[in-house]
Amino acid sequence: MSWNFTNVNGPYGGTSEGPAWDGSGLLFTVIPYSYIMRYDPAERASTIYKEGTNNANGLMLDPSGTLFACEGGGRRVVRYEADGSATVLADGFEGKKLNVPNDLAIDHAGRVWFTDPLYEGAGGAWSEDRSNKELDHDSVYRLDPQADGSWSITRVTFDTTRPNGLLFSLAYNTLYVAQSGRLPEEKRELRAYPVNNDGSLGDGEVIHDFGEHRGIDGMCLDVEGNIVATAGFRESGPGPMIYVFSPSGEVIETHPLNVDRPTNCTFGGEDLSTLYVTTGEGHLLRAYTERQGRLLYP
Repeated sequence: MSWNFTNVNGPYGGTSEGPAWDGSGLLFTVIPYSYIMRYDPAERASTIYKEGTNNANGLMLDPSGTLFACEGGGRRVVRYEADGSATVLADGFEGKKLNVPNDLAIDHAGRVWFTDPLYEGAGGAWSEDRSNKELDHDSVYRLDPQADGSWSITRVTFDTTRPNGLLFSLAYNTLYVAQSGRLPEEKRELRAYPVNNDGSLGDGEVIHDFGEHRGIDGMCLDVEGNIVATAGFRESGPGPMIYVFSPSGEVIETHPLNVDRPTNCTFGGEDLSTLYVTTGEGHLLRAYTERQGRLLYP
């Protein structure tokens, strides 16, 4: 069954990202404007939910409905408080500034996992110049809440170059990571890392290789454990596409898009069967599907 995507908001003229369903509406970021927008399906309109977000990219709500974000321009991962302030969870590693935090996932224990690539320009003007990169690696990290309210940071990947979207399996025993290089010599793969009992990761396995074509940017999960992912562009390969992968990486379905460079997706709607997709030009697309999303919240 093909999915019919319609544009319900935008384009904003710059990358939209971080879609997160809050129970009745869809939060998403417009990175170059440092906006978080909220689309209300009942009103068929979006309003500015938050401004001044330091080029925030990935968003996620924890089980209590608290919003977390990767503020790429601020080189930090934050939690947004009810009073409008932002609590910084991490802004550095081993005495050096983070690169450009990109996307995040929260597990059932309340730990926050995030990717920290440096994509030129993703954090604003300063990030166009790679000499501003302080770390000599692009890694995935785990943040653990401490008793005093602080968060500890642990590096969990040692083989990634530009990790992008990340996602937990149904049982939280596998972390899927999109390895999304831009340069010809970089990898464009979907990887699966076993999650060990101590929160470390085992050796990653490549479960899908996109070869020379644009790989996965963002992804979400359905209730059967399948991975719904945004990938591809018009420049090469099969074009902009929504892929549905089995937990082991088999391509179950593909759904072409008539808008280029899909960036991320999540399920929403009353029964979580509506798929929302953001794009490189700042669209918010929507399709009604026969799949049901698995979200941490609501």
